[in-house]
Amino acid sequence: MEDLDGARLLTSEAVVTLLAELVGRSDATLESWSLNHVDADPGRSTTATYKVRVAQPGGLAMRTVGLTVRAQGPSAVDARAALLRVGDQQVAGWLFPHDPDLPGLARAASRVQMAALLTRAGLLQVKPGDLSLELIGYRPRRRAVLKLTVARSGLVAYVKVFRPAQFEAVRQRHEILSAAGLPSPRVLAATADHLLVIEATAGRPLARALFDQPAPVAAEQIVALLDAMPAQVAELSRRPPWAASVRHYAGLVEANLPSLSRRLGRLVHQVSTGLADLPAGEEPTHGDFYEAQIFVQSGRVSGLIDVDTIGPGRRADDLACLLAHLNCIQRMNATQAEIVARLIQDWLPVFEARVDPTELRLRAAAVVISLATGPFRCQERDWQRETGAIVAKAESLVAAI
Repeated sequence: MEDLDGARLLTSEAVVTLLAELVGRSDATLESWSLNHVDADPGRSTTATYKVRVAQPGGLAMRTVGLTVRAQGPSAVDARAALLRVGDQQVAGWLFPHDPDLPGLARAASRVQMAALLTRAGLLQVKPGDLSLELIGYRPRRRAVLKLTVARSGLVAYVKVFRPAQFEAVRQRHEILSAAGLPSPRVLAATADHLLVIEATAGRPLARALFDQPAPVAAEQIVALLDAMPAQVAELSRRPPWAASVRHYAGLVEANLPSLSRRLGRLVHQVSTGLADLPAGEEPTHGDFYEAQIFVQSGRVSGLIDVDTIGPGRRADDLACLLAHLNCIQRMNATQAEIVARLIQDWLPVFEARVDPTELRLRAAAVVISLATGPFRCQERDWQRETGAIVAKAESLVAAI
């Protein structure tokens, strides 16, 4: 069986020769490696990252290596990477932070360059030694986020790294919400290599506050936050809702765990037929609304982040996304699970008073199926069991209709 998309190659021991060749080009020797992250588009492409331990002139070091295989051969952007070969397959490879799709990442990961950026932008006179950078999110070839801290001044900001095609649209979205007075991050600086430096958000992510007692915020406040988005948001380009891609995400899950095929097929049918007659919607929506995107402080909503996806849609899209994520929180202890279950029980009637309950559950099930791709993509230790448990959450949502 052919491996045109590279999925077998990049998740096998055969990848060691590619890793050794790539790190060797930087005068280092591969000591050990482990698979860290896999993004698969079956039949088309696979991108994987690896944590590697290398011996180099300065001593031992840990590095991140990325590799991409495309069924149709390397893309034009792949030419910015190192092109390697295994048999008949060409592989694009890079050492972090030199991601071929994120030209600004190398600058964002450099204390020297970020100190110079802050100075030029008139934000702060700072020396590189006073500045710290922490990588808090990296989706290879898609996006990255770093936390920037200058301890002596108290400055905390975030550096968001984009692909060129995304950059202007995201900056516009930040500016629209800031102008409307929503508690969304203000842009402090923007660069020609597609970096946005944004201010830190007040409060704590709801994801960290979920287990607080009493509840950190009321469901009515969450709905009100969404409903406060300006009408201009509905005039932006449309991002398809998660439910529109339910078949695609089910296919990704099935490709890695064929034993779930029948259950996924039934869910796809239920979601697709149940939502088939509904219009796309023209309400201002967030597009990827869940507990990590909402900040809370002193019993109120204090911030809304990751506004890259705002645009027209249905309010049920956003509320379903939050409901799905709350249903899929992993690795809770018994007390935490009880708190979240009670929170869902309290919040669900408020959401159902704002949108159709059947639509809410069907859309939430679709989001859950998209989340079921996560355990394999992130190479979690027991990804098969965790994937099955997530699919069961989608079934429970549909069964309650």
